[in-house]
Amino acid sequence: MSAKTDILKSIRQSVGEDRGAELPVNRDYCTSLGLDPEAKIHLFIDRLVDYNATVYRTDHAGIAATVAEALGVRGKRGLVIPSGLPSEWLPNGFHFTVDRDLDYDTLDAAEGALTSSTSAIAFTGSIILTHSPAEGRRAISLIPDYHLCVVFESQIRETVPEAIRGLKDRRTSPITTIAGPSATADIEMMRVKGVHGPRTLDVIIVAA
Repeated sequence: MSAKTDILKSIRQSVGEDRGAELPVNRDYCTSLGLDPEAKIHLFIDRLVDYNATVYRTDHAGIAATVAEALGVRGKRGLVIPSGLPSEWLPNGFHFTVDRDLDYDTLDAAEGALTSSTSAIAFTGSIILTHSPAEGRRAISLIPDYHLCVVFESQIRETVPEAIRGLKDRRTSPITTIAGPSATADIEMMRVKGVHGPRTLDVIIVAA
């Protein structure tokens, strides 16, 4: 009997001979921490800051001014943006390049990217992108070295299960999760930034 046969036999025994049968799965996950809205936002901010992200807070009317502030602090002259990003978010005095399948070398040379988001998780400090027209394809949030991301307070969920359940209408979309600037310590336990995405993350949290 081959190793492959042994493995397949073991799998069949584990899941039952009827391949169509479904084993019960406990999905009674904790979805709430019992936080009030402001405590939830503060927890999200605390996690982001702990991950070395910079956080700005504003209302909807102040998004463009806050984008300008963030770019001024970083010394940026312009960013790559997805085609569906609202034009009213873009301040005057900066150059914004719409991503129309820009090649990877062009994205790598860009000063950064500005995107929207789908959801966020307070408990983990994570931002979820499902790459809608306002979020763009994965390349613009992974290749440029700087990411400025807009998150609305109404998008912030308390826990991972709550956030994932909220994505049921986006189940066929690619999902990217961001938890602070990209970094890894896999190589000789040396912390290196920018390996799997931008080294610098700024987040604008917009009041509902």
